[in-house]
Amino acid sequence: MEQALNDSGWRGSPEVWLQAARDALLDSGVDAVKILPLAKRLGLSRTSFYWFFEDREALLSALVTRWRDKNTSSLVKQSEAYAESLAEAMLNVFDCWLDNEIFDSRFEFAIRSWGLQSGDVLAEVQAADRTRIEALTRMFIRFGLSEITADVRARTTYLIQIGYITTQSRENLAERMRRIPEYITIFTGQAPQQRELDRFFARHGYKPE
Repeated sequence: MEQALNDSGWRGSPEVWLQAARDALLDSGVDAVKILPLAKRLGLSRTSFYWFFEDREALLSALVTRWRDKNTSSLVKQSEAYAESLAEAMLNVFDCWLDNEIFDSRFEFAIRSWGLQSGDVLAEVQAADRTRIEALTRMFIRFGLSEITADVRARTTYLIQIGYITTQSRENLAERMRRIPEYITIFTGQAPQQRELDRFFARHGYKPE
């Protein structure tokens, strides 16, 4: 953050303000995303905010856009990634649950919590859910499942993961990795091949004992 401030000058930048807003949202909820506290957090003047955003509502809208562009777009992209089998396709999707650079689970929780206070944000969350489930359904159909089977498996896969996020379930990496082959088998009806698991584990820096 400090480097970003130095690079962008005394007013900051849209990215600097947006990152500070995201951090405040994650730390304390949407009520903490206010211009003056953010300015104090950044060591910038309150008026510098208005070089980049019309008002607080514009900043909040940008936060929702950032969440949608990151999490929904990433999940859709992972569901469309090349895979030799349905099990491997699901492992591609599981990259989302293990890499915050792909899918930010804390941001997801914060937006969903905000949706409990705002009808507009709730509508965004519900639209994202539909888009994500549709993407997973297409993935299953791509591997030959019927529409109804693909729909049910997509919903099962997605809603269980959202349950992990909203209940803030915690597992260490070894626990999660030990369970993943069984999750893949349950969600897809196919046991992943060892070579598929090896590629997945390597992507996440995990070495089975």
